[in-house]
Amino acid sequence: MVRADGKKSNRRAVYETLRRKVLTMELPPGSALSENELAAALGVSRTPVRESLILLSEEGLVQVFPQVGSFVSRVDPQKVADAQFLREAVELASLEDLPAELDPDLVAELEDNLARQRRPDIDREEFFALDEAFHHGLLRLSGHADAWTTVVAAKGHLDRARRLGLYDAPSPVEFAGQHVEILRAVREGDTALARQAMRAHLRAVFEDVERIRARSPELFSSNSASLPTRRNVVVWE
Repeated sequence: MVRADGKKSNRRAVYETLRRKVLTMELPPGSALSENELAAALGVSRTPVRESLILLSEEGLVQVFPQVGSFVSRVDPQKVADAQFLREAVELASLEDLPAELDPDLVAELEDNLARQRRPDIDREEFFALDEAFHHGLLRLSGHADAWTTVVAAKGHLDRARRLGLYDAPSPVEFAGQHVEILRAVREGDTALARQAMRAHLRAVFEDVERIRARSPELFSSNSASLPTRRNVVVWE
């Protein structure tokens, strides 16, 4: 149940709760969304639910059809590619700004993050949270922590595609090795290798999308016949 004081905070709490449910697939692609049922489940009036659905529709995570109803948007491959392009641009550029002397406390935090990622009993949502913290940590290391907010706001469809790939994998631990490779290159001051490893890591989502889309097409938008061609980010090269 959502607990919040005041109209603004109440609306924000409802929005964040519904957005999380969409991104974690608790509300899967194509699900019908009833304002009455959501309001009852969250313990709020219909107004903040309606306002939240409008905000989510502006992000492309919800589709609202007048006289028909609201539905969780299916994963859009074009939006996945656009968000990945933005993320790649930001994260590769940030690697160029890493200082010669890395903050030892941040490096230790990243190493601890990787140790937790590699626990054999880790569940997928915990791994996803650690994955997010790892990438944010690299931006903090380069002095671009605030850029993460912009990245997060743009990658709703990408995050759902990443979760589909994560839940499809035998174990999330296999993805931790890619993070280890990135951080090792960063610590050794090998920017070229760090960029190469980061690019390969971020683009792995495309293979996941194509594989899962072939098996479960109902989860994806039919707007495009195939995933857009991968794009190289060369602005800072």
